[in-house]
Amino acid sequence: MAVDVPAVVVGAGVNGLGVARSLAVEGVRVWLLDSEANRPEMHTRAANAVTVRALHGEALVEELVRLAAAQFAGMRPVLLLTQEESVKTVSHHRERLSALYRFSLPTVDMVDILQHKEGFQRLAEKLGGPIPPLVHVRMLADLPAIEKLRYPVVIKPGERNIEYGRIFKKAYRVESASAGMDLIRRILMVMTDVVVQEWIEGPDANIYFCLQYLDGQGQLAASFTGRKIRSWPPQVGGTASCVVAPEVHDELSAMTARFFQAAGVIGMASMEYKRDARSGEFRMVEPTVGRTDYQEEVATLNGINLPYAAWCCELGRPFPAPVMRERPVVWRVRSEDLQSAVAQGQPLKQGYPRGGCVADALWRWDDPMPFVVQRLRRVVGSLRSRTSKMMGGSPAAGSKS
Repeated sequence: MAVDVPAVVVGAGVNGLGVARSLAVEGVRVWLLDSEANRPEMHTRAANAVTVRALHGEALVEELVRLAAAQFAGMRPVLLLTQEESVKTVSHHRERLSALYRFSLPTVDMVDILQHKEGFQRLAEKLGGPIPPLVHVRMLADLPAIEKLRYPVVIKPGERNIEYGRIFKKAYRVESASAGMDLIRRILMVMTDVVVQEWIEGPDANIYFCLQYLDGQGQLAASFTGRKIRSWPPQVGGTASCVVAPEVHDELSAMTARFFQAAGVIGMASMEYKRDARSGEFRMVEPTVGRTDYQEEVATLNGINLPYAAWCCELGRPFPAPVMRERPVVWRVRSEDLQSAVAQGQPLKQGYPRGGCVADALWRWDDPMPFVVQRLRRVVGSLRSRTSKMMGGSPAAGSKS
C-alpha cells in the first residue's frame, strides 16, 4: 500500500539505489537526487530520478529548498543522505532545512567530531572504546611521532578530500616508519591532514559492521550486524561482498549502541570493526553518522529494513518487528568482488555461506535497468576503445607512409 509522505534520497550510486529499493518495497514514494543524470542507478524503477546541481555545499541547500517548494509543498518529506559531504552540508544548514524536511542528526559539533578520524579516535578513547593507537600528522615536524607506533600501520586521510581521492588510494598498509614517512611527505603536498594508525591483523573476512538507527530520543529502533567477505582493493578498500553475521550480533549491537548513545548520536549510525587475528578481540575502525552505508541494503535483504525504520521514526509511526530471513543473503558488487577474488587467488564463492543466496547490487529481475545501462555503457566504451586503437594504428589519409 502506498503511503503519503515521500522520501528524498540524496546521492545515487550503489548506496542510494539500495536505499531507494528498501523504501519502495514498503510502498514509500522515493525521489532519488544526484548531480549526474546518466548514472546507471538513476534508471531504477524504485524512485523518481531528479538531477541537481550538486550533492553538497550551498548549491545542494538551494536545490533542496527549490524542490520543497516546487515538488513537496506541504509534505515535509523524510530526507536520507548517502554521502559524508551531504551530511556536513545538511548539518550546518539544519535550521533552514528542518522546516522543509524530516531528518535526525547529532549536534553540529558531534557530526564534525565523528566525521574526522582523529576526532573519533579521541572520543573513542574517552569513552573506553577498543581502538588502536593513532598519530595525527599535519606537518613534517609531526613525522617523528609515527616511529612510536607498532608496525605495520595504515595511512589514510583524516577526512574525505576530493584532491586526495584523485591521486591516492583510499588507504595504505605500510610496513615501516621510513616507508610511512616517504608516503606522508607526498600526501602533505596535497592535504595537511593525515592519520597513521596501528594495523589490525586479519583478512577481509575479519571485518564486521553494525548498522543502526537511533530515534530522536536516542533509543535503538533497529540494528543489523554484518561481515565482509571481500574488499576491493583487498584489505584497504570498500565492501565488495558481505553477509549477515548473527553469531556476533548481540555483542557488536550492544557495543555500538553504547558508544553512540554515550556520544548523543541520533539518526543513521554505524560502526565498522575488525577482529584482531592475534587476540580475537574486536577493534573499532571507523563510524558513519547521519547517512547510510555503502552496503546498507544487505540489512534489508536479510530482514532489517533500516531506511524504512528511519522513515517510520521520522513520522512517529511504529516500525514493524523485523523478521530475519531463514537463508542468509550475500550482497555484492559483482565486478569488484570478482576482481578481489582473482587478486587473492580465491574462487568467487569462497566465503559465501552454504544454503544462502546472492543479490547483486545492481541486477534485480524486478528492477533491471541500472544493470542493463551499466552493461551497455561498458560495451560501448569497449567498442570505442577498440575503434580508437584501430584508427590510431592505421595510416592517416594522404599519408606517404
